[in-house]
Amino acid sequence: MSWRRVGRWLAPVAGVLGVFVLWGAIVRVFDVKPWVVPAPQDALRAVGDNWDVLRPLTWVTVKETAIGFVVGAVLGFVLAVLMSRWSLVRRVVYPVLVGSQAIPVVAIAAPLVLILGFGLGPKIAIVAFIVFFPVVVNVLDGLASVDRDLLNLARIMDARPLRRFLLIELPATYTPLFSALKLGATYAVTGAVLGEWTGGTTPGLGSYLLIQNSKYNIDAVYAAVLLLTAIGVTGFLLIVLAERLATPWRTRSTARRWRPRSDPAPMREDVVGGQGGRP
Repeated sequence: MSWRRVGRWLAPVAGVLGVFVLWGAIVRVFDVKPWVVPAPQDALRAVGDNWDVLRPLTWVTVKETAIGFVVGAVLGFVLAVLMSRWSLVRRVVYPVLVGSQAIPVVAIAAPLVLILGFGLGPKIAIVAFIVFFPVVVNVLDGLASVDRDLLNLARIMDARPLRRFLLIELPATYTPLFSALKLGATYAVTGAVLGEWTGGTTPGLGSYLLIQNSKYNIDAVYAAVLLLTAIGVTGFLLIVLAERLATPWRTRSTARRWRPRSDPAPMREDVVGGQGGRP
């Protein structure tokens, strides 16, 4: 492993450690009271001390976030493809989508609980609602930027619509799609927390945060915040990994160098005499 690659891994780790060092320095220098902002080691200690309680709550929040993220991403992608295929669908649906984003998420949370019940349903719906719109807009822009000359060439060569989509149109959506997914991976945690705050019978880290805040258990509040941050960062990193696997040409600008064959290729008889066999 080269030093450059090691530096790429150490830089973000150093950034995270720098945040904790700065946090601790601010608390100590300005003498911030522990019931206002605890020291970072106290928040981390609260995670360990309460892990038996936090573990199932973390799993619930992760499940809400992951399911809602997948549902929102899939629905957004499918709708974007349909809108790119039929202009009538785009003219009718697009203004509705824009108008729906003007509605605060908190305002729709309570009606969703009444409609979908007090289980995972409203929380998944809120997360999907947050992820849905960025995916639609970005995928739609990617499909609109497809090189029309390539599509015309594929039609001339009698390529079937599915083949044209998989080989020409779909790769054009990768960059905007993964940009939307990276945003959605971080915002999805916010949606899960808002869903838990609205109400439900499946408590997660969001409801735990509210309860501990009402008890002025600040260490536990910051412990929940740290875990929520970890969920969002982990989701972001998973999308980055998926992007690297799906678009290897973005991280490798040159072709792979293959090792030469150990046995030389046999020489043609007409070039044995030198000068290509010419007298």
